[in-house]
Amino acid sequence: MPNKVVARNEWLEARKALLAREKAFSRERDALARQRRELPWVRMEKEYVFDGPDGKATLAGLFGKKSQLIVYHFMLGPGWEAGCKSCSFLADHFEGALPHLAARDVSFVAVSRAPLAEIEAFRRRMGWNFPWLSSHGDDFNFDFHVSVRKEDIGKRKVEYNFDLSEARMEELPGASVFCKDEDGSVFHTYSTYARGLDIMLGAYNWLDIAPKGRDEDKLEFTMAWVRHHDKYENS
Repeated sequence: MPNKVVARNEWLEARKALLAREKAFSRERDALARQRRELPWVRMEKEYVFDGPDGKATLAGLFGKKSQLIVYHFMLGPGWEAGCKSCSFLADHFEGALPHLAARDVSFVAVSRAPLAEIEAFRRRMGWNFPWLSSHGDDFNFDFHVSVRKEDIGKRKVEYNFDLSEARMEELPGASVFCKDEDGSVFHTYSTYARGLDIMLGAYNWLDIAPKGRDEDKLEFTMAWVRHHDKYENS
């Protein structure tokens, strides 16, 4: 059944009332963004080394000529046949944003714990070209609380999303942000996890203005409908 059907003038009155709430939400989001930018920073003292198609790279090297760096922690563990479907959903949004981020002094990379050869195989399957490096054998994923050691699964609580919870899986999603000063020092400025990544999903934002919205209430879990983009039927 459709929603209540009304005359245009009655719809317009309801729409303007909603617009007032939307504007208030936008102002609050702007205020939250300012508060996010005002967070204190942490100097990165530990050295991290990643494997990439062009060879080894340090965290400082991932900036290129930019002073800001966003790292997406992509859930692809060693030996996995494919990357996480939800991370892949988000990754489908990356490439269109890259030139715009670069224009605002931001470099962007994805990092996974799988060996580089496994990352490259999945990248080729999905047709992606965004920068994607491996932290295999490095502590980076563990230090940023997006990977859990096998011996900890189901045995103890681990930190994720700034809280302790039972370790249930080896890989978890997140994004971390860094800044580099003129002297080459690198600082950790921000990280977000779980639903904090929701705003990055452009397709979700489009669904939010569609009549059925995300239409997930009756699913077993949020994102249960998501597939790798080459696995959808009747699309």
